[in-house]
Amino acid sequence: MVVVIATIAILATFGLPAIRALLGSFETDSGARDIISTALSGARAIAAREQHYAGVRFQMDSAGNQYMIHIVHDPEKTGLSSGFRAVKGLKPMKLPEHTRAVDLMVRSNHNPSPAGAQDPNYVPLAAIYLDDTNQQNLGPDGKNIYITDTSTFSIIFSPTGKLIIHDVRVRNKDGIYQPDNTITTKRSEDDIFNSLENIKNLGVGMFVQDDYAQLGLGAEPSRNRIIIYDKIQFDKLDARGRFDYLSTLEPIYINPYTGTIISSRP
Repeated sequence: MVVVIATIAILATFGLPAIRALLGSFETDSGARDIISTALSGARAIAAREQHYAGVRFQMDSAGNQYMIHIVHDPEKTGLSSGFRAVKGLKPMKLPEHTRAVDLMVRSNHNPSPAGAQDPNYVPLAAIYLDDTNQQNLGPDGKNIYITDTSTFSIIFSPTGKLIIHDVRVRNKDGIYQPDNTITTKRSEDDIFNSLENIKNLGVGMFVQDDYAQLGLGAEPSRNRIIIYDKIQFDKLDARGRFDYLSTLEPIYINPYTGTIISSRP
């Protein structure tokens, strides 16, 4: 027994550097690309299997961690022509701790109304939007609505597996606008997409659905490219520095026919 324990200890000692290197690799740009590629491949397979538009939704949770969620087009359950819901049975995939993905686009309508959330118009991200000290950039939750917005986007595939541009508005599987589980007629137990109130007060759901234009969350066209950046470096910069930093990064495009990511426009 002593020999066996000693052997295990020796093997573990030699194995730790390799384990650390493996875990560290996921914190790199290359590791993030691998995770994103895996999610995109899964989305294409779902689109073909379900014979519906399907894709990957990038979005941050209340703690500021960014995830990828597999979504599928479901106008019947969401009650919206552009409505997507989370794919049942698939857990969101968390991006590496210090890695974030953005699309460099933000919504232009922040009117806190159903019409505001339904409006899909958008404009390019600008330096003035990245200033966290400007109260006009902050939503009711105290977070920068433009950072929330540019970090929240979708990549969509058709049933044939081709990447397309499609209006997207994610919602709970019960099709309820801003659900409130304290009201019987407005309950939703969706554990992925739910209302700000249910997530914050009741712990029901992980991600705020697209019913909150005032938070930067509403209908938007899907995208065909992403920017991956280092969150630690980004957080150290002022608004101008943040914008310049993002502008120097190479866009990662999605091949429309294979769904694989490439470093330049196809």
